[in-house]
Amino acid sequence: MPAPDAVISTAAREDLALLRDAARAAGAIAMRYFGNSPQVWMKGGTSPVSEADHAADAYLRETLLKARPGYGWLSEETADDHARLSARRTFVVDPIDGTRGFLDGLHSWCVSVAVVENGRSLAGVLECPAKHETYWALPGEGAFLNGKRIQVRPLADAIDIGGPKALIDRMPEKWQGRLRRMPYIPSLAYRLAMIAAGKLDATFVKPNAHDWDIAAADLILSEAGGVLLDRSGKPPRYAGEVINHGALAAGSGELLGVIAGVVAGLD
Repeated sequence: MPAPDAVISTAAREDLALLRDAARAAGAIAMRYFGNSPQVWMKGGTSPVSEADHAADAYLRETLLKARPGYGWLSEETADDHARLSARRTFVVDPIDGTRGFLDGLHSWCVSVAVVENGRSLAGVLECPAKHETYWALPGEGAFLNGKRIQVRPLADAIDIGGPKALIDRMPEKWQGRLRRMPYIPSLAYRLAMIAAGKLDATFVKPNAHDWDIAAADLILSEAGGVLLDRSGKPPRYAGEVINHGALAAGSGELLGVIAGVVAGLD
């Protein structure tokens, strides 16, 4: 009989294949609406959701739960059912991460899908069809973009940083002259993937990111040599009773320590 770790690894590999196929198909569904003025509603009066989000979510839910009926389900576009808390593994899904950018015709949005067990992601995929990019990762096996392994980049004199201006302004004075503040990227998942792929050095994350925004990207980032930390200096946990997070810091090396210190010092 295989060792428990081998069983988990096999399951994770099978789940990754499932996620990749489903995310690719969901991305194709979303692309049918991209640039075609889909119908839009407002959630809570401030957050847009479109018929593209709903169509991709419906496809993912039907496809993934049909393949894994015993898994829980947590999605931005589905009412949360706490019955998922009794499941060993849970799908954590954002059918379109970066809906505002999607509706504005920006290309940096993605389908984000992960499988979570015991608070951590076992498999993660970001399908970014408008950019022809697919990111994926498994624990201990590295992170990949379109089949090529990716890695965070070494720290240079000039530092590309993303996130809210108010948090970047809190960086120590000796770092300020090295910072190049990047334009706003509506998809948080894609912003984290940019760090993983060496296109961005670090980012702050404002409070109230949800599990579906970061569960897949967190695994991709960590497998590329980066880290996502909360204000207590710990990686977020996913698919529990609480599904939103406080301010976060993402990066690597010495720079991560600096931005994590900023987050830890917030009131």
